[in-house]
Parts: sequence; C-alpha cells; structure tokens
Amino acid sequence: MRRSIELKTRAQMRVMASAGVIVERALAAAKAAGVAGATTAQMDAAAAAVIAEAGATSNFLGYHGFPATTCISVNEEVVHGIPGDRVLAEGDVVSVDCGAIVDGWHGDSAISFIVGEPREAADVALVDATRQGLWAGIAALAKASRIAEVSAAIESVADRHRLHPIEGYVGHGIGTAMHQEPDVPNYRVRGRGAKVRPGLCVAIEPMFVRGTSESAVLDDEWTVVSLDGSRAAHWEHSIAVHEDGIWVLTATDGGAAGLARHGVTPVAP
Repeated sequence: MRRSIELKTRAQMRVMASAGVIVERALAAAKAAGVAGATTAQMDAAAAAVIAEAGATSNFLGYHGFPATTCISVNEEVVHGIPGDRVLAEGDVVSVDCGAIVDGWHGDSAISFIVGEPREAADVALVDATRQGLWAGIAALAKASRIAEVSAAIESVADRHRLHPIEGYVGHGIGTAMHQEPDVPNYRVRGRGAKVRPGLCVAIEPMFVRGTSESAVLDDEWTVVSLDGSRAAHWEHSIAVHEDGIWVLTATDGGAAGLARHGVTPVAP
C-alpha cells in the first residue's frame, strides 16, 4: 500500500532550509578536499566536520548501516559509493551525495565535479548535462500539476545530450525522513505520478550515464556501478512547493541562479 505524502507548513520548510544550507556547505568542503592525491575518506571527513560544527546530524551515517557521512562515487560508480582509501586521480569524475538533519527535518543534495583537468570533453559534457537535467526538473516542478512532468523534463535533457538516466534509481519525498513518498523518477514512466501541491517537498536527483542505463551493485552491497563501465554523474537538490512558488532548500539563493535561464524566480517560504 502506498504511504500518504507528508505535507509541510512554511515554518517547517524554513527549518528544512536550515538543514539544506548546511548540506550545501558540507558539499563545498568535500569538493575542496577532492584533489588529485586525496582519498575519498578525506573528502568525507571534510563534510562531516562542517555538519558537526553546525550542530546538525548526518542522515547518511548509520542509515541502514551505511558507514559514512557522504556517498562518494567515482567514474563508473553512479551512487552510494562508500568513502575509503581510494586515491583520486586527475580527470576522475566524482559525485558526492550528502544530507543533514536539523530539529528532526532533513536536507539532501548532491554534486558532481571533475578532479583537476578533465581527461575527455565528454566528461565535462556529462557533468554539465546532468546538472542541466536537475534544473530542468526543478523548473518543471514550479509549473507542474503532476510529478510525471518533472520526470519528462529530466529525461528530455538526457535525450538531447544522448545520455541515459540510470534505471531503477529515483528522487523522493523528503521531510521528517530522508526518503518519503512520492518517488520522483528521472525518466518517463506510465501514469501521471503524485499531484504537485503546496506543502510538497521533494529531492530531485538525475543520474546520467554515457553508456547503458543498466547498473549493478558491488559486493559491498552499496556501491552502484554502470553495467558497461561507462562514467556517470549525479546532481540533487531538495525543493519545497508552497502557495507562492518553489524554493530550493539546499541552495543559499533558493535556486535563483540555476532557475534564471528557465524564467522561474524562487520564493522563500
């Protein structure tokens, strides 16, 4: 049976925004630590320090036994990579997913970047196109009546760049738990999906790959890799929908910079 969707008040959205900007800072710290010769564990420690200093709590650490504050996925790893002793090399494509809790309310966001100089122009295009897919999905949410419109907007970007959303991994509702109803697919699906209405908070997170859309899970039971070894990128933001518009909870500017090209102006809750 499908669970009901948790609708938030504007006051609750503001607490979620407090969690979200901590996540934004944690991701920035992880990226700054992600240089050639550094380990993914060092990146994770940088993010953990930001969350701890802010007095927030990681919502990844201990989640179903997950052993770290961030998920860090490199090259053919799509999502849920476990930070450890892997040493980053020039040209690696790195995706970092992170979350935090403030007063029981969750924030969740992800970024992708290239370490140092890219090896191929195709890697730059992959990272940029996946980010475009994120903002196209967020812009669609601002005007959508149903979640399926968000999914279609994301896949349209993948189609335009001849990339593929990874199958079986989707965005989600967020609030008093990190993962809630409704699902937010990154690809077109049958049906119209959940209704978009005030109080809805979702995490939109496209994951694009250069090759096949099929994936596998490694023996660590967490790390998802592209089945053909092609490189992947992952971007994510948490967004609130209220009576006057939308607000990107995991961006200090509410998403203004990313939404400008789409003609959408975010409104604070």
